[in-house]
Amino acid sequence: MNLAIVGCGYVADLYCRTLANYPQLRLVSAYDRDAGNLERFCAQWPARRCASFDELLAEAGVDIVLNLTNPHSHDAVTQAALNAGKHVYSEKPLAMNVARAQELVVLARQKGLYLSSAPCSLLSPAAQTLWKALREGAIGSMRLVYANFDGGMIAPSLAPWQWRNSVGTLWPAKDEFETGATYEHAGYLLTWLAAFFGPARRVTSFAATLLADKGIAVEQMAPDLSVGCIEYEGGVVARVTCSLVAPEDRSLMIVGDRGVLRVGNVRDDMAPVYFRPVPSQSSGLERRVNALRNAFKFPGHETEWHLWRRYPPVVLKTQQVAEPNKPVDFCRGIAELAEAIAQKRPCRLSAELGAHITELIERLQYPERFGEKRDVASRFAPIAPLAA
Repeated sequence: MNLAIVGCGYVADLYCRTLANYPQLRLVSAYDRDAGNLERFCAQWPARRCASFDELLAEAGVDIVLNLTNPHSHDAVTQAALNAGKHVYSEKPLAMNVARAQELVVLARQKGLYLSSAPCSLLSPAAQTLWKALREGAIGSMRLVYANFDGGMIAPSLAPWQWRNSVGTLWPAKDEFETGATYEHAGYLLTWLAAFFGPARRVTSFAATLLADKGIAVEQMAPDLSVGCIEYEGGVVARVTCSLVAPEDRSLMIVGDRGVLRVGNVRDDMAPVYFRPVPSQSSGLERRVNALRNAFKFPGHETEWHLWRRYPPVVLKTQQVAEPNKPVDFCRGIAELAEAIAQKRPCRLSAELGAHITELIERLQYPERFGEKRDVASRFAPIAPLAA
């Protein structure tokens, strides 16, 4: 199945690094409004340079348009591709608001076309192993989820606007900061939860911009922190946190009546899934280790250490990942879309799922759009510290 890429920026190289995993997918053409990006990309990857977006859309041999543009351009590019009769796989998010995302869902349905969107990590061995453990009742009735995507304290200290991919294209720091940490990262968590628990019922959230100056000029800084509680059918509640102002943490923990399941990094396709029972069945080793930690006041000694066992992993075909520090197969989602088209079946990463995730993201990052912020009326006098 023939692919055309629109948007040859930083992430395009990561997609192409894993395209070889799927010989049924062929990259035939590319376009970027930045001529430098386009030139560098096509010098590295075997794609025909298109002089314009319209030229790319006019190619009869293109089956799927891979939309890797700036997030604020996703909806317009996807709409144009659908109107040109192309199936679309879009980078996250599907659109910048749920109303626009739902319009794209309707358009794809009217055109009889497939529309899918990243992230595709739900299809990874890590996610599939965790899902299998839940289906097998490893932790009993599910109650609580702690989901974190703290991207690390990258700005301004690490000057991310100077980062370049292997072909020399800069990381889009300005776009990232204007889009917001939640729009960029929450999907990695929310797609897993959607598969595990179904559609969300309610979102209660808080968001803020804690670091207004990240080292470069932007038109409008988006929130760099969001914390929300999402309620699912069956009584499961997920606390979801996204930020760019805390040390790196991309973990997911699910608590049930009989145990806990944990993945240390949802951005590692091969991340192991660990299990431990609750309440803790403290072994002699656990007691001895915790006594030693308390005696020497090791960092974190206040919290008990527990033995975790690795849950038997779901074994999928070994795939090439984008790079060692980004162990991700970016093309899993495109391959799933192409297979769904060929088999004329629903795509696992459906347009409806993309719109649902967009709504959750919008509610997390912009709670004020939904009337959720309330002022606290009560006050009290300042509290004096104790004398040193």
